[in-house]
Amino acid sequence: MSQRPIYLDAQATTPMDERVLEAMLPYFTERFGNPSSNTHVYGWEAGAAVKNAREAIAKIINATPEEIVFTSGATEANNLAIKGVAEAYFNQGKHIITVTTEHRAVLDPCAYLENLGFELTYLPVQSDGLLDLHQLESAIREDTILVSVMAANNEIGVLQPIAEIGSICHNRGVLFHTDAAQAIAKIPLDVVAMNIDLMSLTAHKIYGPKGIGALYVRRRHPRVKLASQIQGGGQERGRRSGTLYTPQIVGFAEALEIGIAEMESESTRLLQLKKQLWSMLETLDGIHLNGNFTQSLPGNLNVSVEGVDGSALLLGLQSVVALSSGSACSSASTAPSHVLTALGRDEKLAHASLRFGIGRFNTSEEIEIVGQQAIATINSLRQTNQLKTTS
Repeated sequence: MSQRPIYLDAQATTPMDERVLEAMLPYFTERFGNPSSNTHVYGWEAGAAVKNAREAIAKIINATPEEIVFTSGATEANNLAIKGVAEAYFNQGKHIITVTTEHRAVLDPCAYLENLGFELTYLPVQSDGLLDLHQLESAIREDTILVSVMAANNEIGVLQPIAEIGSICHNRGVLFHTDAAQAIAKIPLDVVAMNIDLMSLTAHKIYGPKGIGALYVRRRHPRVKLASQIQGGGQERGRRSGTLYTPQIVGFAEALEIGIAEMESESTRLLQLKKQLWSMLETLDGIHLNGNFTQSLPGNLNVSVEGVDGSALLLGLQSVVALSSGSACSSASTAPSHVLTALGRDEKLAHASLRFGIGRFNTSEEIEIVGQQAIATINSLRQTNQLKTTS
């Protein structure tokens, strides 16, 4: 069997940590009960596991357990936050503010609301991907009900100034939602200190299981109203019906606790690997860093390459390294990345981009191999293009 390529797509998903799997396994078999069944030991066991997981997740973000709503992932959490607030507050206003570089799980619900008569303001970003806070302040109106800005960008890793954004929103009496799917367990997140009213989370970006996420919903100062988007059994205090997936919830909490415990040391290690890779790539001419190197996720490096075809570049690398040119959710699209075009990249450069997502199990030796292969492939493609041009 041929050797599998080095995995460098940690912003798309991560392999499950064996410690997480170990914590989950009993809840697939002997502790399989429905956590809503409160008349026998099977339900009690599952209910206790969900309760403990909810408390653990809440503690990490400085919330209360009652403020955690379990969902199928960050996409559902984003939809519940944006549509749920819009439906609950439409009598107070129909204006929502977001950013052009948001994930499609935010942009598409916003577009849906536009079709229903809501007014959306899409704020641009600066050339390094950061939001201009003066523009945000200027965009807030009397009828603004929600601002949604992601904590860490899924393509370029840029970290927005979430605490400052939260302060602006609270000073103006506007609810603040952040998609923190890429940020949780990678940077400190405190919903009280950062004035966050709603926050979307997921497990599979932090070495947990796919299919489980959560939405934090503030209960005090202010108490956030939220219209449920899934009705049925009334689970999650009526905010999200459906049988709770106990093994996934247990795995989510375990992955998050491990991530927080190791966050400081792992961030240092990932940043060193990122610097190692960038120091190799920047020796080439025509290499453009996308985003802000310092104010970004330690394991994310996104570059655009002049003089090569993007698909040919990925094809030339795929036997050695598994990575992507943008969001995994839109990888089937032939359109250039909306994030990179928002930074000012032209269509050709946006297509010729690589997103290196360095993760927990990558090593310095792997980064060396990837860097050498990337340089060799880029030089080879450029030489081929030059020969075609001169022939």
